[in-house]
Order: sequence, then structure tokens, then C-alpha cells
Amino acid sequence: MRGGTVTIAPLRHEDAARCAEIEHEVFPGDDPWSEQAFRAELDNGNYYVGAYVDGELVGYAGLGVTDFESSVHTIAVVADRQGDGIGRALLRTLLAEADRRGLPVFLEVRTDNARAISLYLAHGFEHLGLRRRYYQPSGADAYTMGRPANRD
Repeated sequence: MRGGTVTIAPLRHEDAARCAEIEHEVFPGDDPWSEQAFRAELDNGNYYVGAYVDGELVGYAGLGVTDFESSVHTIAVVADRQGDGIGRALLRTLLAEADRRGLPVFLEVRTDNARAISLYLAHGFEHLGLRRRYYQPSGADAYTMGRPANRD
């Protein structure tokens, strides 16, 4: 693990530009979200958190929520901090929020993203289906995965 203290905290509107930069770095072959898209997600009341290392945003995650279910909209960590457990911490934060609300969680993940699939399986997700050519413009397929509500 590289140095610096990692803090998970609510994502702020002023983080939107940095989120868009990270999107372009992490998802270059597909349609990365814009700064405006991140602002809209925050304005729509979705649950978004950032991972900050000594005050610098190095990752983010978002959970869309309704009265009946939730869905992981995105998780991203800058390349030079991947493998440090930041993605795991972000996912656990989203799952804790879904559990607090008693909601099942759904997501899509590229079929070739073995690291993310392994992470999701380790956190109680199961494969539900396949969406062919889900990611654009690359045309990459996605698995649909789900995790039941924790109503304990």
C-alpha cells in the first residue's frame, strides 16, 4: 500500500471536474462521464462518496437508490492507487448504505474485468445475466450481478 491516509467521505460538487478526469483515465475505451453528469447524479439525490488521500480525490463510487432497490452506478480509482484496497473500501461504503436502507443492490460489470468481478463475488453478489454490447462505444459485454437486501 502506498503512503497517505485514505478517507471516504461524501462526494462534493467541487469534485465533479476531478471525477471526470479520473473517468477519462480509467474508462478510456467507453463513454466516460462528464463533469455535468457527476453534478446531475449529486443533484438527483444519489449516494456518492469519494476516496481522498491527504485531501486529494483518488477515487469515487456512486449508488443510485429508489424505494425498492439500489444500483452501483460507478466505482473508479486512479491507476496508481489500484490494488491499495480503495475500491474495496468504496464498495463497502455503498453496501453499508444499501444495507442501512434495506435495499438489494444490482450492478453491471465488464465481463473482462476479473478484478472487479472477484471483488463483487467476495461481497455477496451473484451473476444474474449477460448484457451483450452493453458498454459503448467499445461494444464490451457486461454481466448483471445482484446482492440481496440485508434486512438484519
